Amino acid sequence: MEKPSGYTALLDASVLFPVFTSNLLLWLAARQLYRVKWSADIHREWVERRLTRYPDSSRESLENKRDRMDREFEEALVTGYESLIPTLTLRDDDDRHVLAAAIK
Repeated sequence: MEKPSGYTALLDASVLFPVFTSNLLLWLAARQLYRVKWSADIHREWVERRLTRYPDSSRESLENKRDRMDREFEEALVTGYESLIPTLTLRDDDDRHVLAAAIK
């Protein structure tokens, strides 16, 4: 097995929402070109965005993809960042959870 890359990337909902982009980024991470990270809030955001944009989508299939991602990349799920969220200031308050997860 190759040595994992020294790069880490926190994937936001904006890149996990598009199917092609998310599949490509997950494929690259599976080949250890970088270490992938995300949070439960990011998962929730991309799932909800897909359901809104594509109402015929199955919540169950999207949640299955989320669960497969978490199983495949066991160290990807960032936790313990929630207390940082209220301390952060951004133009878009809805993005504070992403910055908090990246800091953690």
